[in-house]
Amino acid sequence: MAAKAGGTPATLALTRAGVEFSRHTYDHDPRASSYGLEAAAALGLDPAQVFKTLIADIDGDLVVAVVPVAGSLDLKALATAAGGRRAEMADPARAQRITGYVLGGISPLGQKRALPTYIDSTAAELTKVYVSGGRRGLDLGLDPTDLIEITKAVVAPIGRPDASPAASHPAPGR
Repeated sequence: MAAKAGGTPATLALTRAGVEFSRHTYDHDPRASSYGLEAAAALGLDPAQVFKTLIADIDGDLVVAVVPVAGSLDLKALATAAGGRRAEMADPARAQRITGYVLGGISPLGQKRALPTYIDSTAAELTKVYVSGGRRGLDLGLDPTDLIEITKAVVAPIGRPDASPAASHPAPGR
């Protein structure tokens, strides 16, 4: 998807929808092990407010999962929320092809093909959340209600507060 005047499909989607948002840029370090935690640290944000966008496969269908960067995605909870039986992380190449974004820059907004979206219920408790703006080094701050509305998301407890390496699912997504 081509973006106009330095925008990304994510910023264009928000602008078209009339949603108020803020842009936050930082210098991405290609050696960073966690894109989301890197963004939180670089921008001086509470990691509980910064959310990562992950692409999962539920019974053969791709979905978007948006969870806090300080935690991990609970695949069983995601499958339950989606009414599916089995969830696993999507193939990274497929995630990039379907969303139109590169890993580490996948945004829940402005994807090439709109996918069913599930946002962790902790987002609804916040006044502002930050998600990838569609490229590494760009985050967007917005009201979680707007994020939920524009993505037509289901809000469910799909995140875990732990960040163990086995459960954090660094790819595909951010």
